[in-house]
Amino acid sequence: MTTRPVQVRAAAEADLDAVVASEQANLGADAWSAGLLAEGVAGRVPHTSYLVAEVGGGTGGQVVGHAVVSVVVDVAELQRIAVDVDHRRGGVASALLDACVVAARAGGADRLLLEVREDNAGALGFYAARGFTEVDRRPRYYRDGATAVVMRLGVGPRCGG
Repeated sequence: MTTRPVQVRAAAEADLDAVVASEQANLGADAWSAGLLAEGVAGRVPHTSYLVAEVGGGTGGQVVGHAVVSVVVDVAELQRIAVDVDHRRGGVASALLDACVVAARAGGADRLLLEVREDNAGALGFYAARGFTEVDRRPRYYRDGATAVVMRLGVGPRCGG
């Protein structure tokens, strides 16, 4: 559990190894490739922000999670949010989500969408507690055939944000 302050910032190329490790540790078979992550961290994926959560700050900071959010016109999508096991339940995911909401609003989005595995009760509860509501389901969305629950949060004036 994290007890130190969490700083969320744009990912830098120096963070690539930590982001790749976070993907692999947290998303398993659904992890993105190192090549795709390198393109995103370098800022070469249009409309998409790669963020990292760091504890410890300064030159001794440790990346303990990451998030990816895209904003296209009025729709934002939280594509990724992952936190190292040792830093869960300490505000890291909340800080990353808050930064994604800020990015969505700054990009002009009215709503933030995401998919989460239907068997991930912890994540479903986390998002519901922060105002997300289920709007759809995508059967066989994940590589192992699991269903995705599509959730939505209004972040702009036209969608209750």
